[in-house]
Amino acid sequence: MNILTIALRNARKKWVRTLLLLLVFTLGVVSIVSLNFVSRVVGEGLEKKLVSFGANILVSPRSEKLTVSYGGFALGDMLFDVTYLDEKDTLAKIDAIELRKNVSVIAPKLVVMDRVQGTAVAIVGVRFAQEKQLKGYWLAEQGALPGEEPAEAAAKLAARAPADGEHQAMAPANATAPVMATAPVPASSPARSPELAPAVHKPTGPHESAVLVGSAAAAKLGLKLGDRVPLGHGHLVVTGILAATGSEDDNVLLADLSFVQKATDRPGKANFVEVAALCSACPIEDIVTQIAAALPGVEIKTLRNIVEQRMYSVLFVKKLILSVSLVILLTGCSMVGISMLSAVNERKKEIGILRSLGFSRRAVFSIFCAEAASIGLLAGLTGYLLGYAVSFRILAALDMAEGAVLSFEPLHLAATALILALLTSLASLVPAWKAAAIEPSEALVTL
Repeated sequence: MNILTIALRNARKKWVRTLLLLLVFTLGVVSIVSLNFVSRVVGEGLEKKLVSFGANILVSPRSEKLTVSYGGFALGDMLFDVTYLDEKDTLAKIDAIELRKNVSVIAPKLVVMDRVQGTAVAIVGVRFAQEKQLKGYWLAEQGALPGEEPAEAAAKLAARAPADGEHQAMAPANATAPVMATAPVPASSPARSPELAPAVHKPTGPHESAVLVGSAAAAKLGLKLGDRVPLGHGHLVVTGILAATGSEDDNVLLADLSFVQKATDRPGKANFVEVAALCSACPIEDIVTQIAAALPGVEIKTLRNIVEQRMYSVLFVKKLILSVSLVILLTGCSMVGISMLSAVNERKKEIGILRSLGFSRRAVFSIFCAEAASIGLLAGLTGYLLGYAVSFRILAALDMAEGAVLSFEPLHLAATALILALLTSLASLVPAWKAAAIEPSEALVTL
């Protein structure tokens, strides 16, 4: 008979208490494991969703700016020389950085100033495929976004319309307006039925291209669907009007970057490039450092308020899960300690007999620690396996199971079991020490 067999025999003898203790601790482990699996998926999903509310890195050419003032007359800040980025070269070098997998969107832009119906306005050349990823809040109030059918745009507008008639303003993460609200449906423009979506006049010929007009710009310039706006060597055809976003997009015209480059004799040029990085996967500074090394002649700005906001959202979920896990572990360890302490009081006679048979204090101490460790080991193994299975159920209930990847790690299983065995052993230290302190004469006098 050795210490381990004695511990297992005692567990079998008091099987009801052992089973209840094992059940409670296993449920605690199931909760911790499943919450951690779910939080990982939620954190990744939240980060990817936050990416659609704007970029967090801005890449632009270095420029020399002068503040001009003479004779009491201030001309303000003036650029000494306007420089551009080479779009193809810049994108290729950003694509080649080591942390490219942590960059979700790269969106180049070219901004030109022009007059529309006598009013100065900014026309921004963009890659609409990337821009729509970067600004998932975009919604066509009239017409459709480039690449969308009118019926599809109308269906999105109808789906986004608040049911109670209250309109909440939407703004991207880098706007000055309230952040990350929902896109509005103006009261004057009720949601369109997909069946009643108006036909959109599409550009014809190589000298025409679609333009998306911001809500404020459309109102100020009096533009409507089908209007033609001259630009350089070509014309822009209004195919969509954005619903108000509360950002700079409301005041500009957005057109295809290639067309703007060609029409304004700036082939392959861009004023700046917006980069949306997944902040939870690595420090944003590392991505900035690698971009700076790849593009030594450019200026790189980190929009720290956006980064901090995204990181706060992701870290909040993780900290919440960690806090809940600690509470569950503390409760479980307390129950193990109380149960073992009760067992010591009940088994004084048995302890006395073991001491009289020659068992040392260390051996008695080890018996109680081994009992607690066996419970923790079994609870860790069972709880991890059940928690892994329960995670899929929770994700399915949250409608997040589609596309979720939960990898089973045998190393994590072993680590969980060993950590639980260690924690339960630590929880039993006081009861085990009390049992080891019992003298044989003290126990045998009760016989």
